[in-house]
Amino acid sequence: MKPIPIRVRERLVSGIKKFSKILEDARARDINESDTVVIVTDMLSDLFGYEKYSEITSEFSVRGTYCDLATRINGKLQYLIEVKSIGNELKENFVKQAVDYAANEGVDWVILTNGLKWIVYKVTFSKPIDKEKVIDIDFSQMDYKNEDHLDTLFCLSKEGCGKSVLEEFHIQQQVLSKYFIGNVILTEPILTVIKKVLKKLAPDVKTDTVQISKVIIQEVLKREILEGEKSEEALKKINRLMKKQKRIKEKEQQQSNEKAEILKKDIIKV
Repeated sequence: MKPIPIRVRERLVSGIKKFSKILEDARARDINESDTVVIVTDMLSDLFGYEKYSEITSEFSVRGTYCDLATRINGKLQYLIEVKSIGNELKENFVKQAVDYAANEGVDWVILTNGLKWIVYKVTFSKPIDKEKVIDIDFSQMDYKNEDHLDTLFCLSKEGCGKSVLEEFHIQQQVLSKYFIGNVILTEPILTVIKKVLKKLAPDVKTDTVQISKVIIQEVLKREILEGEKSEEALKKINRLMKKQKRIKEKEQQQSNEKAEILKKDIIKV
């Protein structure tokens, strides 16, 4: 993950100290949704670094209905934000409306918050439209001395948004998921390594990658890891990444061959 710039770190630390007290007081008074929106707007500005009057939009209109807040940088929407009152539990059905907003606008990220809790979803433009929870922040547990907490807040900051930190964080989560790792184990390079290790341990036992794959699928990995939509998505991503690496290697090999050919011609000229 990209390092947090010093001035951004200072702002995040100061913001945690400031809003922890404000939010606790607001929860004790059980403020309504409109007042919660005011606090969330201040947090977007003072904590996350967005310009209050040019990069934060209230009651953003989406096809005749409204989303409470939105952030926009250089004319491009970054987040659609659905706000509930601070005493309101953030239920699953609340986010459906916000995700529908995002799908209509082609926005990748949706935030559902009551000020204290901030839940960030990645919108999946599939059929039907779906979402994936990426970040779950609880300001009542936030510690400004905790590097992981600061990194999480940095993902949502204006600076982090500009550096695609949230997208990188999401990719990291995907790569380290059980579905991704489970399917990586079944790729040919990993199966080949397992075969070589088994050969060293038991030279007289004949094995092949098909046999090893069968054992892993039937006896080693849980069925849920290799079945279902999340597993299919992980496998597709692995295949895309492997194809990308193959193209990179082929391009590097082609460039190497071209350099060798040029060098050969130069030697012949000499």
